[in-house]
Amino acid sequence: MPVKTSSMIKKKSAEKKIFVLDTSVILYNHDAISSFEDNDVAIPITVLEELDDFKKGNDTINFEAREFIRIMDKLSSRSTLTKWISLGGSKGGKFKVVMNEQSDLDANTVFGEMKPDHWILNAALVMMKENPGKKVVLVSKDINLRLKAKALNISSEDFLTGKVKDVEGLYAGKTTVEGLDKTIIDLMYETGFCLPEDIGIRNPIPNHYFILKNGKSSVLAFYNPVTERIEKIEKHSCYKITPRNAEQVFAFHAILNPDVKLVTLQGIAGTGKTLLALSGSLEQKKYFKQIYLARPIVPLSNKDIGYLPGDIKSKLDPYMQPLWDNLKFIQNQYNEKDKEYKVIQEAVENEKLVITPLAYIRGRSISNVCFIVDEAQNLTPHEIKTIITRAGENTKIIFTGDIHQIDTPYLDAQSNGLSTLIDKIKHHPLYAHIKLEKGERSDLANLANEML
Repeated sequence: MPVKTSSMIKKKSAEKKIFVLDTSVILYNHDAISSFEDNDVAIPITVLEELDDFKKGNDTINFEAREFIRIMDKLSSRSTLTKWISLGGSKGGKFKVVMNEQSDLDANTVFGEMKPDHWILNAALVMMKENPGKKVVLVSKDINLRLKAKALNISSEDFLTGKVKDVEGLYAGKTTVEGLDKTIIDLMYETGFCLPEDIGIRNPIPNHYFILKNGKSSVLAFYNPVTERIEKIEKHSCYKITPRNAEQVFAFHAILNPDVKLVTLQGIAGTGKTLLALSGSLEQKKYFKQIYLARPIVPLSNKDIGYLPGDIKSKLDPYMQPLWDNLKFIQNQYNEKDKEYKVIQEAVENEKLVITPLAYIRGRSISNVCFIVDEAQNLTPHEIKTIITRAGENTKIIFTGDIHQIDTPYLDAQSNGLSTLIDKIKHHPLYAHIKLEKGERSDLANLANEML
């Protein structure tokens, strides 16, 4: 049996890393501590202090803080947190709390300010000094903190677990099939359907949309997982909102399809995501008890809304105004004396149509409801999951957003909940997705999207 030399043991030790976790990682995923395989995890004491400030409240970050504290308590049992404790897995990883945040190279002095981020940097520096044989890596969702770490010669990286790897290749929900035989196009117009193999598709994705072309002739269609056929789609208007391109036709079809319970609409500003979702929901309001239109509150400059003047309604109105603008646009398609105009007005007054901050519907049952979540790219994967798991009987959920327009500091195009949802549920028969690419707001808005 070969004997392990000290150099071999040292080499094996050097392969393991110590990951120092920032507060932002834990608030993003309370189970992050178990995501580092057989490597060790260090938690600066400042992180625990910050989590103490986050543990009270009903937002997702408050839940994450509480859950992580419970995990720490369970893992530590009767041990002290200042010594390495097994993470409980089969891979041998350990964790500890770093109490010493007094480093020879003091981040507070370097950056000229005493703040929690700098104490966390000091903790990473201490771990580097105490463990010269291991690579120490600071893990943070805060880009600026990662840059500061690198300035101090500390290795740093984002928390990558659960990230969508190829955002540019994210499922678009539609395919253009060109060069088809004219008989296939004629068949679609005559019978309304064809088989997947007729257009060269072997393993069709449920509720996937197609633009079938033969020269100048074309037909819009989708794969129906119930009938297992490619079926022709007709263009429909909803509350006088008429689709202006194939993608918008597909979006309306997904929203109006009773077999589809979950819809995502992703696209840049001006592609009509919210307008399509709202008008499509109004079109089928008789099938639901209520229509909820909600969006997450992301205060400007990351300040809490408490600093704004006025009561809670006046604080929240600016954030809800875009939703009211869309509703007003639909209502203004009619004369004030028209039945449809009055129906919308009465729906708001009788709370059949509710426009509200997303936080206000937490904990509510969403049975028999058409639930639209606007700006879903500002939600974490956990928040998206929480919303969907609350769906009861006869509930339809529509998420809209632009994965490249993130307003929260610790999310990006790869880690936000909307990207994760599209990537993970793209082949389910209850789900349909459309990426809206053509702006229809105005030529001026298109110019800004293309050139600026």
